[in-house]
Amino acid sequence: MKRILIIRLSAIGDVVFASPIIEALRRTHPDAHIAWLAEPAVADLLRHHPMLDEVIVWPKGEWKRLWRARAWRELAHRVRALVRELRQRRFDTVLDLQGLLKSGVWAWLSGAHRRVGLGSREGSQLLMTETLPRGGDPARRNPSLDFALRVSPGGDPTTLPASLFMSSEYRFLAEHLGLDTGDFRPTIHVDDATRASVDALLVREGLDGPYAVIAPFTTRPQKHWFEDAWRELIPRLTRELGLPVVMLGGPDDREAADRIAAGLQMHDLAGRTTLLEAAEIIRRSRLLIGVDTGLTHMGTAFERPTVALFGSTCPYLATGSARTRVIYHALDCSPCRRRPSCGGAFTCMRGITCDEVLAAARATLQETPR
Repeated sequence: MKRILIIRLSAIGDVVFASPIIEALRRTHPDAHIAWLAEPAVADLLRHHPMLDEVIVWPKGEWKRLWRARAWRELAHRVRALVRELRQRRFDTVLDLQGLLKSGVWAWLSGAHRRVGLGSREGSQLLMTETLPRGGDPARRNPSLDFALRVSPGGDPTTLPASLFMSSEYRFLAEHLGLDTGDFRPTIHVDDATRASVDALLVREGLDGPYAVIAPFTTRPQKHWFEDAWRELIPRLTRELGLPVVMLGGPDDREAADRIAAGLQMHDLAGRTTLLEAAEIIRRSRLLIGVDTGLTHMGTAFERPTVALFGSTCPYLATGSARTRVIYHALDCSPCRRRPSCGGAFTCMRGITCDEVLAAARATLQETPR
């Protein structure tokens, strides 16, 4: 493996989970050229990684606009240009970490003679030279998983199967490839310009001391904690833990952010930062509380005290970090993922109480020096 292309096009959390594969590859193949193909929304998370040689961007959104405008000639020109760019790199190995048809097509178009697909589906398996199942995927229901969740809801590593460790499916791939998986933890790297930008932002917000970050937003309603719960938690974080609260999210979260923040003393930055600025704000935080979303997983990557609230999904219960607490109420229907059967009650998330979250926050803060 001399020239390696990693394909994980999206999304933020998945890129964070997959990031340990970079260092595992570099430790095992120190002289290899390692590149990553990603969509623009997540490319910034990868650009400054010291062990990654380059990030190649697939401008999916621009191509969609050209398609809708029926600019066929320009679209064809851009497709040919990106395919030519990939083939000029002469990759010998492609790791398709996404396992979808769109990622499989790019793996095939790269011209690499070895194409390894992780959990390949939608026909992408036909474009790979080898495939393997997502051996670490905790979402697969099985009796041992159900038993472990009920015996050890707090995520005690001594009773949890390996599939419930953070980034387990990517570790499974790394082990299959014979990589050095000694320190297999997510990492994020931020550039100096972003740090300077956050310096100025925090001054404008009047934040000159420790603060807590909340990350309430994600793509599916069944993964959300309820807005009334956040509104109860925010003033208690300040009153009981002495931490002003910063809320982070994306531009699409503005309406919900306005509802949560209405009438509360807090710093609402949802949709008002870049992705890397949000990452840097998390890196400097004293505490992070969030749902199953990329920003929450950044807390663990940065080794910040983190409380992660899971319901319809269970991407991990053990993180390898004493600074992260996972709250997950395993019900008979857990984890339902994209097919909730509760009629919108989302009982697994409603069962998480403000007192429970604060207790977990206090516990991780007590074990983490300032």
